[in-house]
Amino acid sequence: MIDLLFSGVAIVLVLAAGYWVRGRGGHRPTGTWAMAALLVSFALAFASYVSFVENAVESVVPHVGRLFSNSFTLAAATSVLAFMLQLNLEPDEARRRIRLRVLFLGISVVGMAALFAAGQMNDQSPQLHALYVLIYITYLGVTAKDFCRQTWKQSNHSRRKSQRIGLRITAAGCVFALLYAAYKVFGLVSIGLELNLLPHGTRCSTPVSPIRCVFSVTAPALAVLLITLGLTLPAVVWPFSQFLRRRWESRSFAALAPLWQDIADATPEVVLASAEFHEDEHADDSDFFLHRRVIEINDGGLALRPHRSPRVQENAERAAAARGLAGTPEGDAIVEAAILRAAVQAKRTGSEPQTEAAPPAPRAASRAGNLRAETEWLLLVAHAYSQGEIAHTGTDELAPSGTDPRA
Repeated sequence: MIDLLFSGVAIVLVLAAGYWVRGRGGHRPTGTWAMAALLVSFALAFASYVSFVENAVESVVPHVGRLFSNSFTLAAATSVLAFMLQLNLEPDEARRRIRLRVLFLGISVVGMAALFAAGQMNDQSPQLHALYVLIYITYLGVTAKDFCRQTWKQSNHSRRKSQRIGLRITAAGCVFALLYAAYKVFGLVSIGLELNLLPHGTRCSTPVSPIRCVFSVTAPALAVLLITLGLTLPAVVWPFSQFLRRRWESRSFAALAPLWQDIADATPEVVLASAEFHEDEHADDSDFFLHRRVIEINDGGLALRPHRSPRVQENAERAAAARGLAGTPEGDAIVEAAILRAAVQAKRTGSEPQTEAAPPAPRAASRAGNLRAETEWLLLVAHAYSQGEIAHTGTDELAPSGTDPRA
């Protein structure tokens, strides 16, 4: 079971690294290569724990699997820090600090390798092993602490929800990494004082048995998975969220068509010139077209303001109240749709402007400048305009005798 866990984690990490380095329309986000190095390093670290891989390398040099795993883990920790430095600092400063970290990484790995080789020649000396663990856990613990602090701080300032969630998941992974580091410190004290508190040579049969495996296996596995998930989540969610956004914009654009068409026919001056906006340059820009349609509908509503009938408003408000919709967005939309339909009809037939025009719809000021809020409101109005009985009734009441209000 433990081999299956390690193999699965390694495969997931390699796939995540492939996702990060693949081309995205010719653009790769800042920190792409640092993230790929992080994921590949973690993948190699976990792959080195798989039994057949460990047995293969240790058939050449006994116990060398531990050195490989620890070295890859430190490389991953360095990559994590490099990723954050590239995001948070100016390029020149980030490169300077990354070079220093890489230098410290090289010194640490060389020191660990030298102590490992010395230990092999001195019958696995506890003192040499304690120094080896000291180098490893110092580098790992300091990096995990710094990374945890930075990710949590950044999560409080990120605007995108997926980034905030991802960074907090990453911070949770750092907590498990620190738990693993604390376990290693405990082991270091045990080795240095020759207390033998941690048994050697006992393999973990499951992630929780024996109990030390919770700290030596489960904690680092969860740390890697949570850090990987947290850092990858925004990159995975972003294209999906953009797809959902574009689909919503396209559907909203189509749903507003009947309302827009009537308003544009009654007030053609509000329709923006195509040449002015270069439509050929926005062929796939659903945001552009939806924004334009919302502007034209709102401008048309302003142009129709002199024809907004207070009597239609009163009748529509009574009808909405009778349905229990008074004061609700749906009820307000029904009233606005009735007023607009009557205003469009009045403009078409050349009726005299109202002596006192009906006021704008409630909460208009709070929606100004917010495309989604404006669109969601106009969708309610468009639905009531096209399918609502109250909107048609209000227009019928104002139509002169013998005319068709929808002509």
